[in-house]
Amino acid sequence: MQNLYLSRDKTNSNNKIMLFDLSVRGHHPIYIRHLIKYWRDCPHSSAKGDRDLSGQLDIVVSPRFLVEHSDVVDFARSYDRDNIKFITITPAEEASLNSRKSRFKRVYRNFQEWKILCNYAKKLQASHCLVMYFDTCELPLTLGVKSPCSFSGIYFRPTFYYGELTNYQPSWKERFQQWRERLFLSRILRHPNLENLFCLDAFAVKHLDEFNTHVKAIPLPDPIEILTPSEFQVNNLKENLGIEANRKVLLLFGALTTRKGVNQLLDAIASLSPDLCQKICLMLVGESNIQKQIDSQIKVICQSKPIQIITRYEFVPEEEVQIYFHLADFVLAPYQRHVGMSGILLQAAAAQKPVLSSDYGLMGEIVRRYQLGLTVDSTIPTEISKGLTRLLVEDTEKLCDRDRMKSFAQENSAQQFASIIFQNIKQNGLTQ
Repeated sequence: MQNLYLSRDKTNSNNKIMLFDLSVRGHHPIYIRHLIKYWRDCPHSSAKGDRDLSGQLDIVVSPRFLVEHSDVVDFARSYDRDNIKFITITPAEEASLNSRKSRFKRVYRNFQEWKILCNYAKKLQASHCLVMYFDTCELPLTLGVKSPCSFSGIYFRPTFYYGELTNYQPSWKERFQQWRERLFLSRILRHPNLENLFCLDAFAVKHLDEFNTHVKAIPLPDPIEILTPSEFQVNNLKENLGIEANRKVLLLFGALTTRKGVNQLLDAIASLSPDLCQKICLMLVGESNIQKQIDSQIKVICQSKPIQIITRYEFVPEEEVQIYFHLADFVLAPYQRHVGMSGILLQAAAAQKPVLSSDYGLMGEIVRRYQLGLTVDSTIPTEISKGLTRLLVEDTEKLCDRDRMKSFAQENSAQQFASIIFQNIKQNGLTQ
């Protein structure tokens, strides 16, 4: 067990909250950063006591986290009061973890991670543990694994209620998954040490309450810090990227994988007329494990269509993300039957940019309810091309509701995210 102390513990409190997260990609480092900020900014000795956070915050992560997200560690170190401690699992523990390349391997790894969680909760004498990726614990908890302390979790992808969503037509596999999930939840929500289930899908909460257990199901914002980049920053990026004049910028941002629908998008682009292609600058921004395949598709398209396509296969630091969204005219999210929320919708709403999104599941429902843009069956390239055509030829103001976009972004503030977590943990008596 390797410790990285960020400040000295000057309290005698027995309150020790442990955050457990072995993921290093996606939203995970950002979530940890938001929790650190709230923990450090809240008073630790309050006369009123309503926002008092005392004790120690232990953050158990992979050794890779300290290397790949040193900015988060440095951010925590920039404060000089109270106590936070980053703790990495050992290299041997990390090396022993199974891959996630098959269902069986994922299941085995989930049991491994739960065992590591319990070991560190015991060593650190945690009074409460927040499982940052609760979905990975479903099977172990269903089978009755024990916990050395009370715990809560962030639930990313509930699907058991999807049958009630608009135009939802499940496959037999999805029906089975929903039945399985209900069965699991009926047992998980009766675990004696589980106290709070923070749900990133607010629509699922009332359905979780129907299980009628002691566990509190709590809607949790998918956090975003609303920052407005300067005109200079936006123009500077536009110049550095070499975006040609009189083109509409269509942005596909984030990990460029098959799950994000990048291949279907490029097939749709290939079917557009030359006149429409002349109006487009397509930006593909994010790390990719299918870079060669993407580049091959792009080469064919650019040989026959007068389109500009820009690729940046790299991780974009958090402070630069919103510059890309403010630069774009439209944001693309053609995910392939994606389960759960996507921060892309929030970034687009904060930047007041209409989206072209998958019509499936929670993403489709949010786009429709908040009028964030257009939804299409993103598994069909011709449907994507119809949506792209509408983006390019219709009045932008008729494609979305700016006020509702703003409201959607504000409802998901980073401060609200952290406040809901720590105040609900506090209500269970973990802070003094």
